[in-house]
Amino acid sequence: MSRIYEPLAYGNRPIRDRYWDSTLTSPLPVYPPLRGHITCDFAIIGGGYTGLSAALTLAEAGADVVIVDAKSPGWGASGRNGGLVSTGMTKQSDDAIERRYGAGEARLLYDAERSAIDLVEQYIDRFDLDVERHSHGYSCVAHRPSAIAELKDYGADYQRRYGLPYRFVPKEEMAAHGMNSPDFHAAVDLPLGFALNPIKFLAGLTKAAEAAGVRIFSHTTVEDVTPENGFQLKTPEGRISATKLLFATNGYGSDHLPRRFAARYLPVQSNILVSRPLSEAELAQQGWTSRQMVCDSRTLLHYFRLLPDNRMLLGLRGSVRVSEANIERTRAKARADFDRMFPAWQHVETPYFWSGLICMTRALVPFAGAVPGMDGAYAAFGYHGGGVAGAPYSGALIADLALGQNRRPHPLFMQQLPHRFELGRFRRASLPPAFAWYNLKDRL
Repeated sequence: MSRIYEPLAYGNRPIRDRYWDSTLTSPLPVYPPLRGHITCDFAIIGGGYTGLSAALTLAEAGADVVIVDAKSPGWGASGRNGGLVSTGMTKQSDDAIERRYGAGEARLLYDAERSAIDLVEQYIDRFDLDVERHSHGYSCVAHRPSAIAELKDYGADYQRRYGLPYRFVPKEEMAAHGMNSPDFHAAVDLPLGFALNPIKFLAGLTKAAEAAGVRIFSHTTVEDVTPENGFQLKTPEGRISATKLLFATNGYGSDHLPRRFAARYLPVQSNILVSRPLSEAELAQQGWTSRQMVCDSRTLLHYFRLLPDNRMLLGLRGSVRVSEANIERTRAKARADFDRMFPAWQHVETPYFWSGLICMTRALVPFAGAVPGMDGAYAAFGYHGGGVAGAPYSGALIADLALGQNRRPHPLFMQQLPHRFELGRFRRASLPPAFAWYNLKDRL
């Protein structure tokens, strides 16, 4: 494997203290590894949201589908995220998207973002999934007074983009909305999206895929792919002969598989802290009772929400290494941020902390398209932290492409091979100076 993070990033240590596991009545399924030779119409590498959604789309069209995962379904980002179902697959501004790709392509992107949220809802409804859903859209808060104007502009752009009204909440009214914090100076409420338990959503998709006839193999690393009579996938104990192939590994991919994508994606670490349950008196003392999912206006944003059992979840970016020392440093930073945002809860324990890798592209837009030079192969990655909606949708997009269908909004620029990062295999070296600059901007 050719990966750019320390080996610890690809082991179980970062999820040792993950909260989501405690919400399951039974552990996630772990399937047997592949042994021997099998054949199928479609082989999918990666059993997270992308791969499972692609598999469901293909199986429901009557195809014979196999998923192989180097660990087990949902081990990667799909089981580690904050459960925010929202727009935001790209980190480009509206102006930049329209300037670079044109108004028509921008409109397709906005329609795709809405369709991505709709698809998650359809999965929940169709498979009757208990995912602890809450939040009516989401809120964005200004982390300093000078960010209030930008926050209003964000709301106006949102209204123009999706045709839905936003609500501005000034500082003096935030407490009445159950959003009292000295760290925030205004809010905008945006109506698209909701929050869910990501590991329960993952478990539901896995069960649905298995019921649809998808064969799933855990602990099956694909070591090599040969385009011969379709595709031949070599694994440690077996081989798969597939007519077509889908790559669905996102930030947990490898630069050698496929080599065409080497240095065209950049995994970035994201971290989450979760408190113990808060009492009603503690909630009232802080004045934070809102069930909205929230993000702040920082470049290195925080995202947070009060969970259904009154735990506070807080996520943050900005970590660039995966080591024992760095895990503890990042946990300490998350706790310091928690105490600053919610000073009445400084006595509240935060027993859960974990991390995972989101994925970026050089142009800050997702990729969901054909793999150049590999006829019959497709891939999706680069959701920029918006993967709870973006990954299932992108999985469905590449499944449609593999079936020769065009049923959903799919901008052409999402189908173009991403540019390489300038430093190639050393591209992670660009993160420390970038994050240092973003931290400085966020403090100014």
